[in-house]
Amino acid sequence: MMHSDFHVVSAKDLCLTFQTNDGPVHALKDVNLQIDKGDFVSFIGPSGCGKTTFLRAIAALENPTSGELMVNGTTPELARKDRAYGYVFQAAGLYPWRTIARNIKLPLEIMGFTKAEQKERVERVLKLVDLEGFGNKFPWQLSGGMQQRASIARALSFDADILLMDEPFGALDEIVRDHLNEQLLKLWSSTGKTIGFVTHSIPEAVYLSTKIVVMSPRPGRITDVIESTLPKERPLSIRDSQDFIDIAHRVREGLRAGHGDGAADA
Repeated sequence: MMHSDFHVVSAKDLCLTFQTNDGPVHALKDVNLQIDKGDFVSFIGPSGCGKTTFLRAIAALENPTSGELMVNGTTPELARKDRAYGYVFQAAGLYPWRTIARNIKLPLEIMGFTKAEQKERVERVLKLVDLEGFGNKFPWQLSGGMQQRASIARALSFDADILLMDEPFGALDEIVRDHLNEQLLKLWSSTGKTIGFVTHSIPEAVYLSTKIVVMSPRPGRITDVIESTLPKERPLSIRDSQDFIDIAHRVREGLRAGHGDGAADA
């Protein structure tokens, strides 16, 4: 099925309108985007610009009103049935009465993996997110950053090719966030996953991504798609480099331009 024009995610003229009591809300308008295998794509823009809506549409949690959206060459619904992606939410969303290992096992139990396979996969993903030896702890015994890593481990447990992450580090302090950004890059490079990542942070978007999608306020449109020129190996110190500063500047300009468009529409 993999052929030359195959994209992991492909959106064409995608629109999504929510019907509310106050009238229609145009969450996404004419979105065109391709995400290729192994890309790390960040979505950045002001609150209410449709970043999360787009991620949720990929995950078949929202239904587009018009246009076309393909995931792994099929519909988001079928991709969801094929378990094409893992999803990491803003809050870790761990069940407090289950140990970390049993939280990670949850999707595996639902999918009917054998006990032996569950155990093997839990051990593997705990190692991947640097939580070896913490499987028997309960969520409340872990820091916020560790809980988020456990949440990422759960999303990785059934080995989906696509990892969708909705501001997973937004609630964490800067030092923890920096550390997790470094870890996430290592994880991405060792697993070859395709990652869609929603963030409000310009430095986070620039540091992590191969491609940065800048979105405007409602109706959510793409104002710029920036291909990163940074190398794959990225120590945190790369943030002081001219390349990094230039990309961050372009993101900022895109966000500013997006706001201008919104005013013109109003």
